[in-house]
Amino acid sequence: MTFLQLSEANIIGSVIAFIIGLFLVPLIIVFSEKKGLMDKPNERKIHSQPIPRLGGVAIWFCSMLSFLSLIILSYYPYRSLLSGILLGSSLMFLLGLTDDLFSLGAKFKFVIQITIASIVFCLGVKISTLYIPFMGMVEIHPVLSYFGTIAWIVGISNAVNFIDGVDGLAGSVITVSSVTLGLIATALIPSDTVSSLIAFILAGSMLGFLTYNFHPAKIFMGDSGALFAGFILATLSIMYQMKAPGWNMYVPLLVLAVPIIDITFSSMRRILKGKSPFVADSEHIHHKLLHLGLSQNKAVLVLVIFSIFTGWLATYIAASDTTKYFIYAVIISTVMIILNRHAKIGEGK
Repeated sequence: MTFLQLSEANIIGSVIAFIIGLFLVPLIIVFSEKKGLMDKPNERKIHSQPIPRLGGVAIWFCSMLSFLSLIILSYYPYRSLLSGILLGSSLMFLLGLTDDLFSLGAKFKFVIQITIASIVFCLGVKISTLYIPFMGMVEIHPVLSYFGTIAWIVGISNAVNFIDGVDGLAGSVITVSSVTLGLIATALIPSDTVSSLIAFILAGSMLGFLTYNFHPAKIFMGDSGALFAGFILATLSIMYQMKAPGWNMYVPLLVLAVPIIDITFSSMRRILKGKSPFVADSEHIHHKLLHLGLSQNKAVLVLVIFSIFTGWLATYIAASDTTKYFIYAVIISTVMIILNRHAKIGEGK
């Protein structure tokens, strides 16, 4: 019998991650500034001065230390697929961290991402069935299962990285998506305790980071944070799909609507222009909102409101009785961020 029940573990895990983030992110900022590990302005970026870019280190440490804390409190969610998610996300974090430090080539990163996704596929995280109208749940061929799983994991990981172009945007969308996936995983019968716990810990880690990431940002999450979080969201959505009945297996498309829409149109635009879909540019959705005259905060607000709406819709479709908890989580997260932002502004003055 464990000391903690599941619901308590979710709450405590997210709170621990949040508190660790409040103390750890400033240390990462100071370290980055001393070592010169800064994201410097250029023609494609919108910030005008160097900003520390190792926020992903704090996000990863917050998540892992939260798991360690739960183990110390005699709670550990034993399950075979958990090792695949923790291993794969950590490898993706290391890839992103290496890119933040040494600027890797796009093709090389793509190959490594496929390799990491393949490892996770072999550990059991895979898309093996699809719901087809008038046919029901259909088992798909192992080859199609492999390519579909790899495409989803690599695609979502990069999609989350692509929206990390405006202060606070990626972190906010990741938080909303994590809370949504955590709630719908809990609503499954039987509930997916592992996915729910991972999702809430990621949300707590991201909230701690966001305190220092809203405009004007004091730190960026970098590729390490974006790829780490994107990988977790991708694999958690697959784990939900593996257990969801019927049409509900497509609910993650709503949960991850913002990054999916952005990467789809960005890739199509680049291909039509004869460019590689992996070459970065300044024509993402958030850039277009800025070009329309919106400030960074307003652009983030528009996309976060859309993400909250699609998240609410996802919880309503998956299990309508969880909708109120989604609303509670959004309100609590917003209040936590506002209070901490005011505290930081007060310290600055």
